[in-house]
Amino acid sequence: MKDLAVSDKTTAEGVVGAVPLPQTAATALGDRVFRGLTAVAALLVPAIILAIGLDLLLTSYPALATFGPRFLLSQEWNPVTQEFGAASSIYGTIMSTLVAMLIALPLSLAIALFLVELAPPRVSQVVGTMIELLAAIPSIIYGMWGLFVFAPLMATYVQPFLGKYLGFLPLFSGPPLGIGMLTAGLILAIMILPFMSAIARDVFALVPNVVKESAYGLGATTWEVTYKVTIPYGLVGLLGAMFLGLGRALGETMAVTFVIGNAKRISLSLFAPGNTIASTLANEFSEATEPLYVSSLVALGLVLYLVTFLVQVVAQWLLRRMYRAWSVGL
Repeated sequence: MKDLAVSDKTTAEGVVGAVPLPQTAATALGDRVFRGLTAVAALLVPAIILAIGLDLLLTSYPALATFGPRFLLSQEWNPVTQEFGAASSIYGTIMSTLVAMLIALPLSLAIALFLVELAPPRVSQVVGTMIELLAAIPSIIYGMWGLFVFAPLMATYVQPFLGKYLGFLPLFSGPPLGIGMLTAGLILAIMILPFMSAIARDVFALVPNVVKESAYGLGATTWEVTYKVTIPYGLVGLLGAMFLGLGRALGETMAVTFVIGNAKRISLSLFAPGNTIASTLANEFSEATEPLYVSSLVALGLVLYLVTFLVQVVAQWLLRRMYRAWSVGL
């Protein structure tokens, strides 16, 4: 036993105090090459982002110099008179994204909670796979389906119903055209739903069973465990899922272009046609011939670039603060 103890001690000391083998010249060179390649790969992404932003800024400078702050505040968009304003496009981008988030966020959380907490394993696997398959459908297919199938349904059933009972509100006033801001928001909600629900499902699945079982042992119901344990535990991840869906909705192009109506005006009604920055670029870039016209379109792209960048910065800031607060709370 004594010899065994000495042997174990010697082995442990040998492992702990082992002297690393000297590196050969080839090993050292390989390490330097590997470090250099990974550094280049890491720096390539911010370099591309800065290059895109710089190119957008230089190309849009003529429009920004001509119109100044009026470019962001005016909804006038007339290629004939060379008057361009981004207000209607910015408004349409924000409104359609807001509608999509208001619909997709609670729905994705409900789907994720059902798949993780309530559904049998076989049902959870099948339904989860089907939801994730929505992410594989091209956006132009969503747009065509929205224009030829979903928009007529909206014009025949949904918008008349909303107008009848909620028509006293400015958001639901106006003729039921089928296409418009509400339809675009619903299509966007369907498109971002698989991304948000997949992340939310993974977040809920990572909650330790012992934590939930402890709550059940104290007499908590499934609903109490959900909103007092599961959601707070995965709040940081859920916020990340929300910002991922937000970034996806802000830049969507083809699906929105098909169903939003592409009207250059600001209307409080969700039934009215509108436009977004991405839909304006998709519709008009091939027709732009005048330098100021092209510069104004690129300026719209610069606005979308800055908005998306700002959203990601705010998301990272909030995630870091929440994670730090959550770590301190533990």
